[in-house]
Amino acid sequence: MDASGRSLEKLESVLAEYPRVLVAFSGGVDSSVVAAAAARAKGSDALAVTLTGPSHPSRDRRMAEEVARRAGIQHLLVPIDQLADADYRKNDAERCYFCRRLETTRLREIATERGFDVIVDGVHRDDLGELRPGLRALQEQGVRHPLVEAGLGKSDVREVARLLGLPNQDAPANACLSSRIQRGVVVRVDDLRRVDEAEEFLVALGFPFVRVRTDGAVARVEVPKEDLPRLAEPRMWSRVQVHLESLGFLRLASAPASYRIGGGAP
Repeated sequence: MDASGRSLEKLESVLAEYPRVLVAFSGGVDSSVVAAAAARAKGSDALAVTLTGPSHPSRDRRMAEEVARRAGIQHLLVPIDQLADADYRKNDAERCYFCRRLETTRLREIATERGFDVIVDGVHRDDLGELRPGLRALQEQGVRHPLVEAGLGKSDVREVARLLGLPNQDAPANACLSSRIQRGVVVRVDDLRRVDEAEEFLVALGFPFVRVRTDGAVARVEVPKEDLPRLAEPRMWSRVQVHLESLGFLRLASAPASYRIGGGAP
């Protein structure tokens, strides 16, 4: 058995020790690996729940549905509105804490209603070394981290995703649409809609890894470095400008930028 097989075996062993499990399932690769392993280890005693709302990218929901179908895990799409929380809308340094607190409370309600004893997520070993307000909220709510308990980090998760043949095995880390809004700018549903529609447009043009960041007026388009020449080609860039301005952005930054994690806004 190779390293990825051993990692999957460890993860399944951890999950097998839990009672009935509800997987907080965003559609990202980390929670996808947990959902797929839970389906293998727990069968009908596993349920994946994807929360959907204005801050969740449309393509993440579609990916969650595809992964759940392939993995054979029970799957629910449950609406939630983070913007109903005034603390979340402020978009300060604690936004992720308020988001996770709200989301985990909803997941706890679903778990209680449906008789699932444990909530698990896709937090892995490498996440623990970062300053993550959202992680604090998860810990307060008693969410379990089976990837951590199995000793798996980011590279291990990717290897297991490839072993399982998951469709998002090489996808970048996902993040909510509110992360595209400049810190301190109040999060509004119209801005989230514009960002989502802009990123959907760019994905359709053949840029699968994209971020559209904004301060509410100006948009900055980010793609991986290797995709910059094609996006910056005058015809392509003009097409993007016209479409994004039609969505309601006042203007675009003068040129596309290389994708940066936590890149902020224009």
